[in-house]
Amino acid sequence: MAMSNTCFFFFFNLLSLVLGENKGVYIVYMGGSTGEYRTDHAQLMSSLIERNEDVLLHSYTNGFYGFAAHLSEDDARSIALRPGVVSVFPDPILQLQTTRSWDFQSALATSYSPSSPPYSSPTGSDTIIGFLDSGIWPEAQSFNDGDVGPVPLRWSGTCMEGRDFSSSNCNRKLIGARYYDGPELSFGTPRDDWGHGTHVASTAAGQKVPNSAFYDLGNGTAHGGSPASRIAMYRVCLPGGCSGSAILKAFDDAISDGVDILSLSIASTPGKTVFTNDPIAIGAFHAVEKGIIVVCAAGNSGPSPATVSNVAPWILTVAATTIDRDVEADIFLGGNLVIKGGGINFSDLYELPVYPLTDGNSSKSESNKHTEDDARNCAPGSLDDKQVKGKIILCENNDNYAPTVKFGALKNQGAMGMILIDNMQRRDPVHYGASPIIAVTEEDGAEILSYIMTNSDPVATILPSLLIWNYEPAPVVAQFSSRGPTYGIPNLLKPDVAAPGVSILAAWPSNDASVALPGREPPVYNIISGTSMACPHVSGLAAVIKSQYPTWSPSAIRSAIMTTAIQTNNVHGPITTETGSNATPYEIGAGVINLQGSLQPGLVYEIESNEYIQFLCSIGYDTAMIRAIATAVPSEFSCSGNLGFDSVSSMNHPSIVVSSLRGNEIKRVTRTVTNVGEDESAYTAIVEAPAGVEVEVVPNVLSFTKDVKKLTFQVLITKQISAVEGDLFGSITWSSEKYKVRSPLVVSSSSE
Repeated sequence: MAMSNTCFFFFFNLLSLVLGENKGVYIVYMGGSTGEYRTDHAQLMSSLIERNEDVLLHSYTNGFYGFAAHLSEDDARSIALRPGVVSVFPDPILQLQTTRSWDFQSALATSYSPSSPPYSSPTGSDTIIGFLDSGIWPEAQSFNDGDVGPVPLRWSGTCMEGRDFSSSNCNRKLIGARYYDGPELSFGTPRDDWGHGTHVASTAAGQKVPNSAFYDLGNGTAHGGSPASRIAMYRVCLPGGCSGSAILKAFDDAISDGVDILSLSIASTPGKTVFTNDPIAIGAFHAVEKGIIVVCAAGNSGPSPATVSNVAPWILTVAATTIDRDVEADIFLGGNLVIKGGGINFSDLYELPVYPLTDGNSSKSESNKHTEDDARNCAPGSLDDKQVKGKIILCENNDNYAPTVKFGALKNQGAMGMILIDNMQRRDPVHYGASPIIAVTEEDGAEILSYIMTNSDPVATILPSLLIWNYEPAPVVAQFSSRGPTYGIPNLLKPDVAAPGVSILAAWPSNDASVALPGREPPVYNIISGTSMACPHVSGLAAVIKSQYPTWSPSAIRSAIMTTAIQTNNVHGPITTETGSNATPYEIGAGVINLQGSLQPGLVYEIESNEYIQFLCSIGYDTAMIRAIATAVPSEFSCSGNLGFDSVSSMNHPSIVVSSLRGNEIKRVTRTVTNVGEDESAYTAIVEAPAGVEVEVVPNVLSFTKDVKKLTFQVLITKQISAVEGDLFGSITWSSEKYKVRSPLVVSSSSE
């Protein structure tokens, strides 16, 4: 499977194409739906159909109004000027990027708070998780409906029939399946032809399945975070891409079908978000309006800063971290030297180091077609047949060739194995199949090269991969995980939280020969990585919380997850990045999800719908457009003056960010908390102030009673003249005898 050899690990990345690349398909967005018939929507579609009955692709009426259609540029410009139309934009095409994890999170939470009860998913849960993904493999044991009760009465979705998929493929566990055909993407079935959707659905809500493994790796009981939840799959993606119009149609259907949570391992390209042109932001806004929590992946564009996607404040955005399991393979060198490498390989080489070892640069062909850089990277055709035959080759990986492509060329020249110098592939395991390929860090690569250069007869062998349990430290931020700050909106912290996203074992289609080992049946479980895998961990946790507190709003559930998150690892130190530096809220948001604490948060920060409306004012949308977008705008509402980013800081979000803070200037931020714990309780503010910043909380004690459920406080933030430049990080924790309710605090150096 070639894509598994990229750093993206099966993650969906939204790439806006130029107009000609999607053959004139446009999305016409007409704002929120109140459930009433809209004449302008119907008339606009009718006028198009009269001209060409095949012009219309999708109509949106449940959560919002609009449609997707084949339009000329002139038509698109003309429709954009019509009353009631919010935006018209080309249909974006999505390209593919890409379990021990739940046990590790439970152990981590218990270590973080030893008094917490052991985690177990509530039984009898009727929460419904909708997945917008690549489809589902219904025969997977993770989706069996043994011991599952009747389908919830509120469910009004369907099980669409299609290629190799009948209504009988749905059951009391997999209660719904839809697919969306378009002009460029023909699905024809809800069945997952590729594996991604099956993997994420089983990660979030799969049944317990004993003796689950990817061949000999990861053997144990696989299960989702909320195994009692129901699954609805909305197939919007193929390996070749996913259309924004299909995503919007899936949102529209899911709102009507009755899902509780929507899980999207999909993200936009890093950069400034135009919310009225972003299918995910549009669909999520209207889903949240209807009380549905929307969980999205943060993206796989790390470790560069300001790369986080899905930054709308109504979305719960998830970064990726490791778990306490490492995929390792040993390299035995002569002289009893052992180097630990990474990657998933099932090498059949001898266990003793009997194979001659060389490096690419020393094996360059005499041809002038290739440079020394090509040789160091073992680019196909750059090495001499005689120099590599029968040997293991040490190669750099600073070019665009996939490792399996490099080794394929080397194998044709008679090479026996390949050692790849690549920090990322060492940390975030890649599938190499039966090929004896192993990834090492640059430091270990230098040691191997030194061994080659200082020995007259260097030898090596590569052993097959093993899973190393109880690996320390963990969690660590995945190198690929996208980072903050939020591009263009400095007063909004994203990602919100982090969750396991490296080497995750979950269900896989049983007919995928591309991941099968020679002479063996395809596996029914697979190990892959990405923020795609982190996202369903949070979706599963959100479903558990929703089952326990069915009346909680999406913002209350997000608050419970964020304010109880964990900032320490399994050796009781701060969570770190791949470089060993302490992780900041730009890498992990509020922290790594806490399975126990999030079920008993004590206090929650709830966001009213008018605050999202005010947010749109703050980033430049006018009153008329906001009235067209939102369904519940007060009659007296208007965007007053130039609100700017400071007003974003006052949104009742669990995190606090201020920007453009000058020396000795005071900025005030207001928050309101709702007591969901004991009626009679008192909380004291504990401040961890950023270096060079004074932080005062007023009042610093909150006392709740049976009649007093909500209390408001202010945070006064002053930056000292002597404070260091750059972004500064701290926290504010409301602490009672039983609960700790923590908010990350960021003083951003950005002014835009």
